[in-house]
Amino acid sequence: MSFGRFERGTDESPMSDINMTPLIDVMLVLLVIFIITAPLLAGRVALNLPKVAALPAPKPTSSLAVSIQKNGRIYLDDHPVTINVLRVRFAQAVAVHADTELRIRADTAVPYGTVARVMGAAQQAGLSHIGLITQPAAATSGAAP
Repeated sequence: MSFGRFERGTDESPMSDINMTPLIDVMLVLLVIFIITAPLLAGRVALNLPKVAALPAPKPTSSLAVSIQKNGRIYLDDHPVTINVLRVRFAQAVAVHADTELRIRADTAVPYGTVARVMGAAQQAGLSHIGLITQPAAATSGAAP
């Protein structure tokens, strides 16, 4: 009795070839999953924003987004920058649109001094509209923490 063959021939050894079709199917499915999820993982700076019960602010005509991670890293539109580069970029933004709004997203573990340095650089450059971005508080809590 031989396994893997329907015809009876002179060779009675079992078939030892590996069927590659299931392996290729699994690999293609994994490739599609990675193609779909890769852009979702690379687009944001990971922050733990404070939760506050407040209404969302209206969108300004021109805005800059600064993110500050808990380790003190500063990002301008998802690109890492230093405080000196921020000063230059703030001045450029004010030169283009005088009413540019700065939106600061800071992790809850960021020292206040780091946020104050960013705000001071913005005010020195002429940005007067500065907003702090938070997450909405849970609807069940009833009071702001």
